[in-house]
Amino acid sequence: MAIPYPHFNPVTSEKPAMEVLSPSPVVLTQDELKRIAAYKAVEMVESGMVVGLGTGSTAKHAVDRIAELLHKGKLKKIIGIPTSTKTHEQALSLGIPLSDLDSHPVLDIAIDGADEVDPNLNLVKGRGGSLLREKMVEGVCKKFVVIVDESKLVKHIGGSGLAMPVEIVPFCWKFTAKRLQELFEYAGCVAKLRTFASANEMENGGLPSVTDNGNYVVDLYFTRDIGDLKAASDAILRLAGVVEHGMFLDMATTVIVAGDRGCHHQE
Repeated sequence: MAIPYPHFNPVTSEKPAMEVLSPSPVVLTQDELKRIAAYKAVEMVESGMVVGLGTGSTAKHAVDRIAELLHKGKLKKIIGIPTSTKTHEQALSLGIPLSDLDSHPVLDIAIDGADEVDPNLNLVKGRGGSLLREKMVEGVCKKFVVIVDESKLVKHIGGSGLAMPVEIVPFCWKFTAKRLQELFEYAGCVAKLRTFASANEMENGGLPSVTDNGNYVVDLYFTRDIGDLKAASDAILRLAGVVEHGMFLDMATTVIVAGDRGCHHQE
């Protein structure tokens, strides 16, 4: 059963578990909060597990922690399934044994961050550009543990005003972007091609940002609630040229939230 947290309604017992870490008197940075949430999630990893390794600044802490516990002998016989080239390189450098979905089509657990979490634990992911591989890996896990700080909590998907990414093929990308924008015109949608500059927080435009799969990303920005998420998902995926979108619906089994004034572990 989910535990209520600030500006959220309680999630019913039929929904996945949301665990909120209580604030402490010490004010921590956002990165410190991410690390604490990540370490809490890694406590759910047991020796012998096949583990999905997420991508991004929060998931990086989890990968670091798994490697640390492996080297200390507190975890053994772990096999990691990375969700991006970047995570693959990080895990290799740390000595985590790796494999893939061809060899391990079912995972015991995956740990990853999220860009948005709504009250029903639906997610927006992929602002780092790894949404397709993340969804492939995290969609076949017995447990999918999401680690965030409170800034990622929203009343509805798209509610942060930040990007909801859609991975598309490069061919005639303007045509596909226009169709995506028209699809959500009712929600005030603006579709923008993600460029290398925007993906790396540089000022000017530039070449398109290319995913690990050789595709482009169109970021959708909404000013209003898009409504029925499953209907929105189906409508996006029906468009020829779309590969995948960044809404992860009914996938998270646990969300660990680090509070904005600090946090402590709850067992």
